Amino acid sequence: MTPFLELGVVLGAVAVAGGVAVRLGQSVVPAYIVAGIVVGPHAPTRVAGVPLALVAESEFVAVFADLGVVLLLFFLGLHVDADRLLGDWDRVVGAGVVDLGCNAAVGVALGWLFGFSLLETLFLVGVVYISSSAIVTKALLEQGWIANRESEPILGSLVFEDVVVAVYLTVLSTLVLGGGSASNALASLAAGFGLVAGVAAVGWYATGALERLVAARSDELFLLRVLAVAVLVAGTAATLGVSKGIAAFFVGGALGATDEAERVERALVPVRDLFAATFFLAVGLATPVSALVEVAGLLAAALVATTASKLVSGVVSGRIYGLDDRRSLRVGLGLVARGEFSLVLAALARASPTPVEGVPEFAVGYVLATSVLGTLLLRHEPTVAALAGVTDRVP
Repeated sequence: MTPFLELGVVLGAVAVAGGVAVRLGQSVVPAYIVAGIVVGPHAPTRVAGVPLALVAESEFVAVFADLGVVLLLFFLGLHVDADRLLGDWDRVVGAGVVDLGCNAAVGVALGWLFGFSLLETLFLVGVVYISSSAIVTKALLEQGWIANRESEPILGSLVFEDVVVAVYLTVLSTLVLGGGSASNALASLAAGFGLVAGVAAVGWYATGALERLVAARSDELFLLRVLAVAVLVAGTAATLGVSKGIAAFFVGGALGATDEAERVERALVPVRDLFAATFFLAVGLATPVSALVEVAGLLAAALVATTASKLVSGVVSGRIYGLDDRRSLRVGLGLVARGEFSLVLAALARASPTPVEGVPEFAVGYVLATSVLGTLLLRHEPTVAALAGVTDRVP
């Protein structure tokens, strides 16, 4: 199959999968992953006994997927609301620490129970801790909760998670990509923090200069300039052995502090969605179904334990914000879905020269399960509240 025809198959697969997901009222993320499994080299689908395998893990798919990671984390940084974080500091940090403590502890326990190494457990903690900003925000809009009081602790927790991600991913990528020896790791860590500190300083102290750098009357030129800045900084980070995603995160944070933030979002959303869809499909391409079966026990245990931990941390966070039982329960339900960041960790684990056994496959299965479960729990929240004995009446 020619690369151009293969690209057509990729676009067709994500278009069909996304359409089916929307019709079923589900997140498109698991649909794109399943599409990748179906048309990829590990496809369970066979024609005359031969695997369908329409799309290979080719170079153009890898480049598209890398751009997807860069843009996903760029938008994560763009949406870090510094005013919210600083203006409601006590409650944001209180709820965030509860969220981190409950869910990271479950990740550590799962790693210990299933015999994971220290590095594998660090990956596992990140996979089960971070909620999906994209899925959760979309669900709040669809449920009509975005203007309700329960949205405050949910969005506050997401902001806190984003900040934790910045430090966590910098350290983890250094451990994975830093070259093995302590001196190489320290040098890579210094380079990583130096780069992101430089980008953050530009966003903090040189907002005007950054605005002038990307400003253009033409939407086309504006889009190209923003993409150039994000990709050049991400590429520089990758050259230094630092995660390109975390560099893009700080570029997004820097641009989010400018007056061009809304225009950046309007211009880049379609581009982000295109490359992010390819990233999710690429995750499916690299995932053998048999490997998902092998981690079924871990997946089942994690699904039960981490859903419970998100509900507990959500209810406590709701109490920190002074909410009643029903709205506090909604906070927990709203944070169940994991998504894009867990898959970024899966991709990083696959790139690790040190074996990270089982984590990439677990992350894929876990995102598939929690994204669907989180959507269903929100849709049937009244039933969940009744089963939990929560009788408070809310709109």
